[in-house]
Amino acid sequence: MSDNNTVSRRKFLTATAVAGAGALLAGCNQSPTASNQPSQENNTPKTVINWQMVTTWPPGFPILQTGAERFAKMVGEMSDGALEIEVFAGGELVPALGSFDAVSNGTAQASSSAAYYWAGTVPAGQFFTSVPFGFTYSQMMAWIYGGGGLELWHETYEPFGAIAFPMLTTGVQMGGWFNKEINSVEDLRGLKMRIPGLGGKVMAKAGVDTVVLPGAEIFTAMQTGTIDACEWVGPYHDQILGFPEIAKYYYHPGWHEPGPVTELNLNKDAWDKLPKELQLIVQASATDATNWSFAQFETENYKALAALKEESPEVEIRRFPDEVLAELQRLTPVVFDEESENNAQFAKVRAAYDSYSTGLANWSEISLLSYLNSIE
Repeated sequence: MSDNNTVSRRKFLTATAVAGAGALLAGCNQSPTASNQPSQENNTPKTVINWQMVTTWPPGFPILQTGAERFAKMVGEMSDGALEIEVFAGGELVPALGSFDAVSNGTAQASSSAAYYWAGTVPAGQFFTSVPFGFTYSQMMAWIYGGGGLELWHETYEPFGAIAFPMLTTGVQMGGWFNKEINSVEDLRGLKMRIPGLGGKVMAKAGVDTVVLPGAEIFTAMQTGTIDACEWVGPYHDQILGFPEIAKYYYHPGWHEPGPVTELNLNKDAWDKLPKELQLIVQASATDATNWSFAQFETENYKALAALKEESPEVEIRRFPDEVLAELQRLTPVVFDEESENNAQFAKVRAAYDSYSTGLANWSEISLLSYLNSIE
């Protein structure tokens, strides 16, 4: 790692460490408020709706946390100040993995996170982040907006008093960092790995001891040996978190998250109270943030990959062995079968996802796949 990367990681860890102090101050103002401010045009009062948004992302974290802040700023500007959203990073108002509950119970009106973090509470929600060996980002968006996925997402969250929309994406991810070589399925057995969602369940089925940790805690867990492997996003973020300093093997592809979409989760009562024009502004701003984040990740990841190869030659970038990928792909429907047996909504969303996937695969085979195979 370069000195600049080390400094960046230290700044990030410092910001994370002091986030708890901000929570003490932020906790004093947890309720939505409406205030009257004079209009500059005619000096008549106008109602301002104030929301609070919590996130899972570390303070100041590029693209994800800054993307949530970009979204909030755009909403304020497009609404001419009619809807103002104050953004709190993970740990500043509620725990990083507590944002779903915060939105559900009304502590916050909005959150930026990933639906698979709530697998224990909303098993079907995992489909709306990423599926192992499933959709790429563009395919996910096609399913959500063109194949009925959004309606299923709303149906899935309705019992929890929430409604969600896509907001932010990382594009295809890397497979993760390991402190030992993975040459066979046997090498996975007994590993302790940070990996969430359905990918984590598949890894567990392969014999991996999986845990879910927010981004701010992964480096320390790897450094202290609490875990042996981890996945986060890709070269750009992984270098910021300092993973090249503590692990030698960097594997691809990101079979577990080929095109993850994160969420804008909203308290349903707060959402229903918004005028229609503000609802449209929120949705348009979320879409803008999603497109922006994809462009940022694609650009920064290719730059960071080049830097990683130059600055950390000791890191070995490897493809997972075919044997390992084949076994993980074999185990994926096994996990889905078990989840479907235990949760009717999971089974319903799975059936819809699989149906759309079959039709989309037929098209992708002669469009995108055919094109990629034509490139030498």
